[in-house]
Amino acid sequence: MATYDPLFSSLGLTEWCSEGTSNAPMSMADLLNKTSGGKAQDVSIWDLPFPSMDALNESCAAFPQSRELTKGLEQGFLAIKDNLSLVLDPLTQPLSWFLDGALYGMLNTPWWIIIPLLLAVVYLVTKSWRLMLFVGGNILLLAFIDYYEYAMQTLAIILVCAFLCVLVGVPIGIAMSRSDMMQRLTIPVLDMLQTLPPFVYLIPLIFLFSVTESKLYGIAIILYAIVPVIRLTNLGIRLVDKDVIEAANAFGMTPRQKLFKVQIPLALPNIMAGVNQTIMMSLAMVVIASLVSAPGLGVLVLRGIRNLELGVGLVSGLGIVILAVILDRVTKASLARINASQKQ
Repeated sequence: MATYDPLFSSLGLTEWCSEGTSNAPMSMADLLNKTSGGKAQDVSIWDLPFPSMDALNESCAAFPQSRELTKGLEQGFLAIKDNLSLVLDPLTQPLSWFLDGALYGMLNTPWWIIIPLLLAVVYLVTKSWRLMLFVGGNILLLAFIDYYEYAMQTLAIILVCAFLCVLVGVPIGIAMSRSDMMQRLTIPVLDMLQTLPPFVYLIPLIFLFSVTESKLYGIAIILYAIVPVIRLTNLGIRLVDKDVIEAANAFGMTPRQKLFKVQIPLALPNIMAGVNQTIMMSLAMVVIASLVSAPGLGVLVLRGIRNLELGVGLVSGLGIVILAVILDRVTKASLARINASQKQ
């Protein structure tokens, strides 16, 4: 007799429970219980198990187990997988093209073109010779230890995914700032995306897409990294001084003019802070996405773990730190330029 047998008996569900009795051979515990006369063992309140699905199943075989719940979710997802793939494949195919194109361009363009081009972009957005020399020195260091290709692969993925996060996230943030209803509907989704463990993003995507497709890890990176730019765009526009908005209304500005000439310029520091966080989160997810064939420095980290190659793991981890510092310094320097120009 199991712990919760009296519960089902008092509810008159004994016959329903017996319908689910299995024909499988008895377990050793059931056999010993039967040979001892089937007497119920006294269970103290201290040892009383929580009435979970599995505990209730011990008393009523017709009651579902927790494994049946997870199995049902899995079967339900697999039942709609083909239809989802039919819809999502054409929608997400451009992401594969962008990622494959960026990787091809980075790896097939000579280093003496890529490195000066990157340094020119750094100087263009920061106007700092010191930062440009700092970035150049670190890239040359990675190239010197033969990690140039891996670093460029990681950088290409981050640039594409961060660009798409900004391209999609900023309009969503603007829509949230202009509609309280939109904000109430979007915030729970953002909370879920922000708290979901990174590895969980990969589980449904592995079933939907082939491991050889770039969009598999691209979608995971975008979903993980898009949250900060959406939140801070919404926050930045909502924090624009009401007096400035009233002045814009007094000048007869249309909503579109107010958005592009007043709200977005004043919210730009917050938006750039969101871009900075999005880039950092993209870098973190690129390492995890190496589990599903994402190229770059994350592959070396994974190799160091699998093969217990301490040196490879440490040096590739140092390369990731260098990229993180470069991206963080460049975005923060561009943010400082924006703040300085607004104060003038």
